[in-house]
Amino acid sequence: MTLQRQHRPATQADVAREVGVSRTLVSFAFRGAAGVSDETKQAIFEAAKRLGYRHNAAAAALASKSRTAVGLYLLDLRNEVYSDVLNGVRLALPQARNRLILSVSRSIGGVDPGAMDSLVEARVGIIIAAALLDPDARVRELAQTTPVVSVTRRVEGVDSVYPDDDAGARAAVEHLLDLGHTRIAHLAGPPFEGHTVRQEVYGQIMRSAGLAPQTVAAADFTQEAAERAAAELLAGPDRPTAVFAHNDQFALGVREAAYALGLTVPGDLSLVGYDDSRTARLHGIDLTSVDLYAVELGKIAGGVALERLNDPGAPLADRCLTPRLVVRNSTAPLR
Repeated sequence: MTLQRQHRPATQADVAREVGVSRTLVSFAFRGAAGVSDETKQAIFEAAKRLGYRHNAAAAALASKSRTAVGLYLLDLRNEVYSDVLNGVRLALPQARNRLILSVSRSIGGVDPGAMDSLVEARVGIIIAAALLDPDARVRELAQTTPVVSVTRRVEGVDSVYPDDDAGARAAVEHLLDLGHTRIAHLAGPPFEGHTVRQEVYGQIMRSAGLAPQTVAAADFTQEAAERAAAELLAGPDRPTAVFAHNDQFALGVREAAYALGLTVPGDLSLVGYDDSRTARLHGIDLTSVDLYAVELGKIAGGVALERLNDPGAPLADRCLTPRLVVRNSTAPLR
């Protein structure tokens, strides 16, 4: 006999009584565990639908002694590079019985410990962290409690999957030098540990070429902050003829600031971004950019996370991808 609908939510015990099986078997069915026949699974799922039972995977994880969920920390979903990382992680997990729990930080205001803490509180088995702003020591401390895979940034002492920013920045700046530009500026992000390699390489190359580096830093990692910093840079008396931006989002901020001042890209200003986002490839944008293979980084990071869950004592992973410069119509020879 079917139970009458009750005011309280249906439970696994209600489903078990409906089907005539144990509550443990119902739990196994919803977790996809072995030992439940296809016929019994179908009966359990049909009874659950009739009773209005909804499986709470998060609660199940909290009740379980094993932690198999994968937490994913992203700095800012408005930046397409992080959605590409997310897509890559998803590609690595579809056949695995691992839930993916997402937490997104604030891009304004610096370090946001709450975003990572929420994943720890959810009792995930491992955290994939894209572009953490925390100091290396803090990341290593966190990894003592919950293993961390750092993606897009190398952190000594934890699993890391990252682009060779030295090679990427070098390709970007040398491209502008080859076009004859000598007044090349760099729009950098805030100086967080692990996020200054592109700026450092830019300075090294400029000095090696006998040129003076000209670096300005945005107040945060938003396009709006980049636009404000670029407006001041481009309005100066010694306006650069080319800008290498920390990422594509910053490059778009530079582009908007240039057009607001009546400057054209690339006629008056050559512009190089970093990430090779989908926006960079749009007709009318055509941004020259460094492709760091964000989807592949996410896919590798997802695989590393699964390996760490399966073998906590395995050697640390250190996976570095070499970026490539994609030349489009935002750069041109100096006129």
